[in-house]
Amino acid sequence: MKAVIYCRVSTEKETQESSLKRQEEELVEFAQKQGYYVSEVFTDQHSGYDIQREGLLDLLTYVKDQEIKAIFVQDETRIGRGNGRMAVLHLLQKTNTSVYTLQDKGILNLNEMDSMLLDILAIVEEYQRKLHNAKIKRGMKRAVSQGYRPEKNLKMQGNPEGRERIDVPVDEIVRLRNAGLTYEEIAATLKGLGIEISKATIHRRYIEFIETHGV
Repeated sequence: MKAVIYCRVSTEKETQESSLKRQEEELVEFAQKQGYYVSEVFTDQHSGYDIQREGLLDLLTYVKDQEIKAIFVQDETRIGRGNGRMAVLHLLQKTNTSVYTLQDKGILNLNEMDSMLLDILAIVEEYQRKLHNAKIKRGMKRAVSQGYRPEKNLKMQGNPEGRERIDVPVDEIVRLRNAGLTYEEIAATLKGLGIEISKATIHRRYIEFIETHGV
């Protein structure tokens, strides 16, 4: 099984480099005893309160892309401190990645408050997803009530479900805007049809159309 190691010290002083090296050596040995193969080591010389750490950001990307299921750290404060620590733990929870610490001699032992907070974050995120989907459905319903027919108006690109698109459907953006939808609602509606466009892009294309056609 593959795992990664994350080492962090709080300052960029040269004297701290030996601490990073010691952390790495101890964690490699610890990971091997747990039956893991260390595929990558990430390090930072930065405050734990700041989540904008190059090593941490690289680690999170690697964990997601490589589907890593275990991270080894010296103790939970190496991940971060304060709200930053909980944010990182939440992201790792979403990828089903376990955190092992030398301090706990195994999987990180969260206190009751931390466990409850992570549960709340997961619940809130799920409801945010449901609200977003509800906005998409509302936008589509409103557009259809104004005469919008996606099966007729949008050009299909070889996919019977209409999921593949090459060009931004400016005509449909204008049609939906004229139907009274906001830029955010238009973005949500088009996303529901498989077209990933930000509301900023929709706004820009709509303004370009208006200026070009003098509407």
